[in-house]
Amino acid sequence: MAASPPTFRRHAALVLCLSSIAAFTLGAPTAGSADPKPTEAELRAELVKLNKKVDALIETYAATRESLGKAEKGEAVARQNLRRAEEVFDENARQVNAIVQLQYQSGMGGLPGLLFSEDMSGAAVMEQLAAEQSARLKGFADSVERRRKATETASRLADEIIKEAKEVQEQRKEAEEVIEDIKDRLDRLVPTGSGRRSDGSWAPQLPTGADNITDRTRIMRDAIRRRFDLPYSVGCYRAANDGGEHPLGRACDFMMSAGGTMPSAANLRLGDEIAAWAIKNKARLGVKYVIWRQRINHGSGWRVMSNRGGVTANHFDHPHISMY
Repeated sequence: MAASPPTFRRHAALVLCLSSIAAFTLGAPTAGSADPKPTEAELRAELVKLNKKVDALIETYAATRESLGKAEKGEAVARQNLRRAEEVFDENARQVNAIVQLQYQSGMGGLPGLLFSEDMSGAAVMEQLAAEQSARLKGFADSVERRRKATETASRLADEIIKEAKEVQEQRKEAEEVIEDIKDRLDRLVPTGSGRRSDGSWAPQLPTGADNITDRTRIMRDAIRRRFDLPYSVGCYRAANDGGEHPLGRACDFMMSAGGTMPSAANLRLGDEIAAWAIKNKARLGVKYVIWRQRINHGSGWRVMSNRGGVTANHFDHPHISMY
């Protein structure tokens, strides 16, 4: 059996390592054992380890994509060589056939007829035909061999591309599954907002502390800071009375860009994730509503808002989260 190529062994080793991390992180339930209940700190420490493996996976994925690109170019060249070989093959076959027809039309039975012809010039014709026939037959054989090699090369490269693509897909799928499971477990540890009554309603709170926000708002803000890698500042208390929750210490803006510009595609996706997370944990944290990208959600779906005239005013550069 042929040895596995280095890239395959490297990828396989990474998958095994990632699988080991996953098994350690997620735990394997056994009969009679209670569900493990790691702390948030423990889960985050495990997530850091996993992210290092994912970083290596991303690097390998990029290298694999590069190798796939090279393989695809190689396959295209091989197929082009195959077409050229077939053209040469057809031309040589035509020329050899022309020699055979010439011998037949001479009425001398081919080379033996020329050899014993009374016309001494027949020997020169015989020698010329023999040389041409030998050259054409050699070219014919060479073209057959080139076609065979080109076909084998194209087939081998196609197989390598399929195998590499499958490896990349499997690694990506496994990484995504492990990461999502870790995130789900972290979401189960989302703290409960303070001041929740037994009937599920929320007791009024006054702003406290140097940041001048309510304790419930602070819990939400800090939970999002721990959960997401925020690219810009978080603004909560604002003195200007605009009829919203900022001057009451009950709202925060999580900026996805600066200077009133549209966020990057990556930060738009991050804003989507933050908004979805806040809605998902609405009842637990005490979220009143979320505004993001000129839409508002009170927990029953997104509703388009009127145009307020700008990127920031329309909340395209920050998810706004208001608390009870």
